[in-house]
Amino acid sequence: QVQLVESGGGLVQAGGSLRLSCAGSRIISGINQMGWYRQAPGKQRELVASMINNGRATYVDSVKGRFIISGDSAKSTVFLQMNNLKPEDTAVYYCTLRSQWGTDYWGQGTQVTVSS
Repeated sequence: QVQLVESGGGLVQAGGSLRLSCAGSRIISGINQMGWYRQAPGKQRELVASMINNGRATYVDSVKGRFIISGDSAKSTVFLQMNNLKPEDTAVYYCTLRSQWGTDYWGQGTQVTVSS
């Protein structure tokens, strides 16, 4: 069973930066989409950033200009650079990879806490 392993979460002051990393426990073939979701307490999980075929990325409006998604589908890795963090960015962040056959893989989640 392939697992996605996340790292990089933690506690940071508002205005600070964090870089989240996610890697498959082995190379997953056929990955054509990668993304990051987050879920804050009492809220639904939301898609923060996504990228298709290592190409153009899309972002939720609240993080545009502050977050950058990157990754390498051939290496089954995805990253999220988060800059100018705000308290409202506090959430558990989940990485996800999707194969061309429609199989979704999820990370275990990593806590990001931004203090004011």
